[in-house]
Amino acid sequence: MLLAVAVLLIALNLRPTITGVGPLLSQISATLGTTEAALGALAAVPLIAFAVISPLAHGLSARFGIPRTVLWSLLLLGAGTVVRSLPGLVANLWVGTALIGASIAIVNVLMPAVIKRDFADRVPVMTAVFTACLSGMGAVASGIVVPISLIPVGGEALGWQAALLWTGALLPFAVVAWMLSMRRQPRHEKPAQRTAAVGIWRDGLAWQVLLYMGLQSMTFYMLVTWFAPIAQSLGRSEVVAGIDVMVYQLFCFGGSLVVPLLLRGRFGRYAAACIPALTLLGILGLIVVPDLFTVWAIVCGIGCGAALGMSLSLFSLRARTHQAASALSGMAQSGGYLIAAAGPILFGSLVTLSGGWLASLILVAFVLTGQLAVGLFVGRDRHVLDS
Repeated sequence: MLLAVAVLLIALNLRPTITGVGPLLSQISATLGTTEAALGALAAVPLIAFAVISPLAHGLSARFGIPRTVLWSLLLLGAGTVVRSLPGLVANLWVGTALIGASIAIVNVLMPAVIKRDFADRVPVMTAVFTACLSGMGAVASGIVVPISLIPVGGEALGWQAALLWTGALLPFAVVAWMLSMRRQPRHEKPAQRTAAVGIWRDGLAWQVLLYMGLQSMTFYMLVTWFAPIAQSLGRSEVVAGIDVMVYQLFCFGGSLVVPLLLRGRFGRYAAACIPALTLLGILGLIVVPDLFTVWAIVCGIGCGAALGMSLSLFSLRARTHQAASALSGMAQSGGYLIAAAGPILFGSLVTLSGGWLASLILVAFVLTGQLAVGLFVGRDRHVLDS
């Protein structure tokens, strides 16, 4: 029970530090004297860190044990959150964001392995609740950062730095809960079990999981970064645009809870393909009838939440052991987030070149079509490293 609470508290801290940035882009760009489109690179920094650091997680956990590796990663997340919010040097924003990305990358990889190891008989349900916590707290951050930044203090607004600092408010609780649970967890893996990370890169199914993970992440981070600016361009206020992003992520929360139901019975074979089809419907609706922004944000939220839940479930469902799940998670998140990192940059570049949103939304539609195609293959009931 204690471990389950710790895992879910950790989940609550893995999104706010990232999703809180999008609604504040206009304030950050005004402070830095740059365009919001140029700040697409800022949204890509955590994703690049995910890609670079994720392959190290499996080796670090094999050497130091999952409990200590996760603990130090959580402490690094706290340090990055503080550094990013320090006033003064512009470098603080970028360095802090990089530290946040590096720390979350390690935890992202190891949590599916913990779920596979300690909740083996409840993997789909535990993964769904874990994903729901990710989406739910990410939604809260998106909706509340702008109001926090506008709180008057001494005749001036509190500012975006303080709002971003708030995104780490629950982190101390996660650290304490994880420390209390550490005594009940195995400290090290057996040396013979560390070979999974080597063979995983030669496994065809693992590459399919990687591509599915990358395409769904690319879609999510493009939308969570740019939904607020799109909403503002339609005449919504900064606060309302932030609430729109919160609504999007609240329905991500709901979408992630549906995954265990989708995986039941014969339909489970096609669930991975049907999920991106729903998000694609939302994007096409946004292109054709943009005035129904909230409706399409809800549709996209359900699809993106279910896609994340499916991706995290695949790490466990396509692996026979928690060591294989850790190796698959590290590989898929490394390559997947490298793919995803291009998303916010390409989206912002197309906005700059075209002067509108159409080209960028068509890009999202193409990405979702690719995810749908991969889903037809990755949905088959097979396991990595069987060969």
